[in-house]
Amino acid sequence: MSNSDHTDDQQFFNMFMVVIGALIATALGLAFLARSVGADTQVAWVKEDPDYITEVDARVKPVGQVHLPGDVAATGAVATAAVAAPPAAKLTGEQVYNSACFACHGAGVGGAPKFGDAASWAPHIAKGAATLHKHAIEGFQGQLGYMPPKGGRVDLSDEEVMAAVDYMAGFK
Repeated sequence: MSNSDHTDDQQFFNMFMVVIGALIATALGLAFLARSVGADTQVAWVKEDPDYITEVDARVKPVGQVHLPGDVAATGAVATAAVAAPPAAKLTGEQVYNSACFACHGAGVGGAPKFGDAASWAPHIAKGAATLHKHAIEGFQGQLGYMPPKGGRVDLSDEEVMAAVDYMAGFK
């Protein structure tokens, strides 16, 4: 490699570094200029705009407020204690059967005795109402399948489950 080739390469490299440096300096200058212009105009025209402030306040306001009995609310009325809702009326055996038991006992799923099928209920009825009530409330694993506690509806009371058993088995 001749000496002139080496100087040409060195000159190209030096010129390349000057161009890269100038481009970086220009980019930094433009970035600072944009931040300066944006800071001056955004605060004045957007962040202090009454409509913008109203919209932000609406987005960040609390969903609800807590008023204790005796507190004066924003309306000037005194908050009163909420009246507890009365407990829901107990369901009848038929209502429980239609809402919970029908899923398995309607079609005999998993060995469940079908509603209205005396032959499939006979061995269960022979065990007595107390045993059927206990199995329905607590759950039961039999040879034909599994009965979940309260038929999977743990929100039902024991009395409602017993009423459904009585309805299906014809005890009452």
